[in-house]
Amino acid sequence: MAGRAQPVGHRSGVGAAAIVAVLILGALVAVALRAEPGRGLGPSDWAAVRFTVVQAALSAGFSVAFAVPVARALARRRFAGRRILIALLGAPFILPVIVAVLGLLAVFGRNGWISVALGWIGLPPLQIYGLHGVVLAHVFFNLPLATRLILQGWQEIPAERFRLAAQLGAGSRAMWQLLEWPMLRQIVPSVLAVVFAICLTSFAVALTLGGGPKATTIELAIYQAFRFDFDLGRAALLSCIQIALTGTAALIALRTSRGDGFGSGLDRPVERWDAQGTAARIVDGGVIALAAGFLLMPLTAIVLAGLPGLADLPATVLSATLNSVFVAGISTFVTLALALPMAVAVALGRGGFVEFSGLLGLAASPLVIGTGLFIVIYPLMDPALLTLPVTALVNALMALPFALRILVPRARQVIDRYGRLSLTLGMAGRPFLRRVLLPRMRAQIGFAAGLSAALSMGDLGVITLFADSDRATLPLQVYRLMGAYQMQAAAAAALLLLVMSMTLFWLLDRGGRWHAEA
Repeated sequence: MAGRAQPVGHRSGVGAAAIVAVLILGALVAVALRAEPGRGLGPSDWAAVRFTVVQAALSAGFSVAFAVPVARALARRRFAGRRILIALLGAPFILPVIVAVLGLLAVFGRNGWISVALGWIGLPPLQIYGLHGVVLAHVFFNLPLATRLILQGWQEIPAERFRLAAQLGAGSRAMWQLLEWPMLRQIVPSVLAVVFAICLTSFAVALTLGGGPKATTIELAIYQAFRFDFDLGRAALLSCIQIALTGTAALIALRTSRGDGFGSGLDRPVERWDAQGTAARIVDGGVIALAAGFLLMPLTAIVLAGLPGLADLPATVLSATLNSVFVAGISTFVTLALALPMAVAVALGRGGFVEFSGLLGLAASPLVIGTGLFIVIYPLMDPALLTLPVTALVNALMALPFALRILVPRARQVIDRYGRLSLTLGMAGRPFLRRVLLPRMRAQIGFAAGLSAALSMGDLGVITLFADSDRATLPLQVYRLMGAYQMQAAAAAALLLLVMSMTLFWLLDRGGRWHAEA
């Protein structure tokens, strides 16, 4: 495609990618230049690298292995409450990590629901701390994302193919071999790489569930280098290793997401004739019930713990809520402003530098980016005055890789399908964007906006290093209440944070949820 005329240009996408690269790499350089000559990386740092890779591989493997049967069951079944269930299944990925960890501890912890039930029958309680606890938490967070991405692959198969297979008498096994397995071979590698890259940057999960030095991730080691040692050189080296690992995985994700598609159809709803038997219904129902139970029990625990204290929330929580909404709004706008032109550039085949820049947000440490930006700002003005805008900018850079993963496949599909016709009709540039591309990407834009807003709403990263009492966000306020042992107020604030994150996601993701139901 890159060698012939196109209905839209790629320069704005390259420009957006350049801005992203300058911000992220410039921040890393700023930290490195302020660092004093150090001893380099020690054995504990390399142990953190090894643990990071192992836990990310296990987390990605389990998440995708469980997501395939869940997505297949959801693709084959229509039932009352399905829309609500799909929306709720997306909740863990957009949950603030600290809130989700509280829910996991309430269910799987030593004094959690399951441990209490095991005690009734004379079995020992569960041990959630360590490698298995980190993997459990990552599966909880990433199973919904993997399910949504794989479910979209099922829904991209035209209904006419299923109709033809049914007319030819194809059963469930034949349908799997002819339609579903080829789709999974195209979709699953990119989903694996995406989840692997996400788990490489784990921070709060390892901090709360790691269980000691043997379960330390790279991001947690960077935090320790900043907070306890103020060793900027060590933090910069660890960040470079993280960029190399995560950037490689993320590039693999984008590369493997390219394919020939699954053909075109008439956009009819898919009716599955291959799963009408009693056994298939029981299997699909059991898979959906297990996934729903695993994902919704921690959410239920958060609701039950937080409801009694909602009426007595302190005023600081309400002001922190407004700050979080402000940060989420700016972050979402910046994410879309960068992601849309970059997605178009990638779809046009100009994706080398653009993809690299977009993936830097996933690969780089937000702590390093935030610190570097404040180092640059400090000679010009008081960085504390820009705490919330800088936090929003860093959140946008962190959300950008997910937005690109959502937008790029659809942008490529629309340009491939309608680009030549639009040129023939003399429709290029802004008219093509306004009348052809953006309307057909409405679902993906809504999904990307909702995801970006929810992730920003629940972020607990850069804000912890630089915020004062007047500029706290809601996740930081939850953390402070927990540190002050005001657990009822913390639980209530966590419930408010959950409701706000889900509301923003639902409002902005309406188009994305409509696409998921098609």
